[in-house]
Amino acid sequence: MTQPRPMRADARRNYERLLKAAAEAFAEHGENASLDDIAKRAGVGSGTLYRHFPTRQALLEAAYVDRIEAIAARADVLAAGLPPGEALVEWLNELSAGMIQVRGLKALLGSAVTDGRTAVVTACGESMRGAAARLATAAQEEGTLRRDVEPVDVLRLAHGVATASELADAEGKCIRRYLSLLMEGLRPGPEG
Repeated sequence: MTQPRPMRADARRNYERLLKAAAEAFAEHGENASLDDIAKRAGVGSGTLYRHFPTRQALLEAAYVDRIEAIAARADVLAAGLPPGEALVEWLNELSAGMIQVRGLKALLGSAVTDGRTAVVTACGESMRGAAARLATAAQEEGTLRRDVEPVDVLRLAHGVATASELADAEGKCIRRYLSLLMEGLRPGPEG
C-alpha cells in the first residue's frame, strides 16, 4: 500500500485557507453557503476547492472535524465523572446545544446518523456513533435506558431535540426540557 504524497507548500496553504474560509462562510450562512464564495474568500479558484473537497459534505466535515472530535471526547469525560444515565443526558445536552450554536454542524451530524443508504458514514460519523454507543450501553447496563434503544437512535433523537428547541426559541433554551421529556420515554418500564 502506497502512502499518499505530502502536499506541496502552496497546496497546503490553499487547503488551510479553504478551511478557514469555509468555517467563516458556514458560520454566516449555514451548510448551504456558496462554495464559489468560499473559494473566492480563500483566494483560489473553484477547481482548487473541488480538488481538495470533492463534495460539500467533505468540506463540512473537514471544517468541523476538530469540533466533532471534541464533542465525541466529551462523552468519555462525562462518563468518568457522572453516573451513566446522567452522563448520557449531559452529553446529549451539549451535543444539541452545539448543533444550534454552530451553523452547519446539525447538517453534518444529520448525515452521520442516516441509515447508510443515503450517505457515506464519515470519520466524524463514526466518532459520534462510537461516543453514543459507549454512553448508551453504560446507561442500559445501569437500567436508565431501555435495552431496545440503539445508539444511532439516541443521536437521531438528539438531532430532533436540537431542531425542536431551535424552532421554539432559536437559542436552545428548551433543550433541557425536551431532553427530560425524551429521556422519560426512553427509560425502561416496570417490566424491564
